[in-house]
This record gives sequence, C-alpha cells and structure tokens, in this order.
Amino acid sequence: MRNLLFLAPLLFTLTWGEELKVISDNFNGDQLKGISVFTGNVKVTKGLDELNATKVTIYTDKDKNPVKYLAEGDVSFYIVTELKERYKGKSQTAIYLPDKSEYHFYKKVDLIRLDDFRRVKGDKVVVNTIVGNASAESANNEPVIMTFTVQDKKTKQKSAAQ
Repeated sequence: MRNLLFLAPLLFTLTWGEELKVISDNFNGDQLKGISVFTGNVKVTKGLDELNATKVTIYTDKDKNPVKYLAEGDVSFYIVTELKERYKGKSQTAIYLPDKSEYHFYKKVDLIRLDDFRRVKGDKVVVNTIVGNASAESANNEPVIMTFTVQDKKTKQKSAAQ
C-alpha cells in the first residue's frame, strides 16, 4: 500500500474550503471512534501548510471534522500564518488544534520564522496561526535559545543605496 491516498472521509473540506490531503505508506481508521492513523512517510498538506512525520493520528468529531492532529517521529513542517508569516522547522512531536489554529511542537524543537530569520530552539514551542505569536519553553533547566539576524544601520544604508 505504498503512498496510500485515502480519499473517503479524510479529504475534509474545512470551513474555509481548504482540502486536507494525507499521503502515507499505511492507513488504519475507526470511523466510530473518529480516529485515523497514518504510518510510514506521512505527508499532510492543507493549503500552504505541510507536515511530515513517521506517524500521524487524526481525531475527528461526530461530523467527521478534524479536531486534533498528532504527528510523531521526525516531524518536519512548513506553516503560513494568517498574517502571511512563514515558519519551517522540526521536532519529535507536533499537535495541531484546528479550533484554536495552534501548533504545539515538543522535544528538540527547532523553529525558524523565514521572513526575518528568527530561530527558536526549545522543548516546547507553540505557534498561533491567527495572531502569529509564538512562545517557547525548555526542559531540564536548559535554556530556550533564540537567534536573531540583526542588521546595523551602516549595512542597511548600503543595501538600500544599491
């Protein structure tokens, strides 16, 4: 079942009309419980957002609308907020909560905001895609690391003159 594209209840047309597409090596679903499990080279796309993982579990409500996505194992992602901010990164676990428009990334998180090259590393990072804010925490008394690209005035003036 290589590159299984499961069409029936899992190509959801969400309230804003974007299609959810899931490609994986394997699929196991239980409509009564509202749980769909994809394993092996999982790729989830919705609009411009993309999430890749070893395993993705999608939880749905009684109307088959997704209420929670759980990605596990070598997670990589690319997301665009409603403010058009672009993020990419990786973690070991990711949870997406559609009702809150929030991504929660856990364990060895490395998140980069591509628009201004801000980078956050920590054990828990939350990104809200509506307001575009992010928060980070770290475990075991390790610091959260944030890296900025700073341009001094001289460099900025030279690049503006060119």
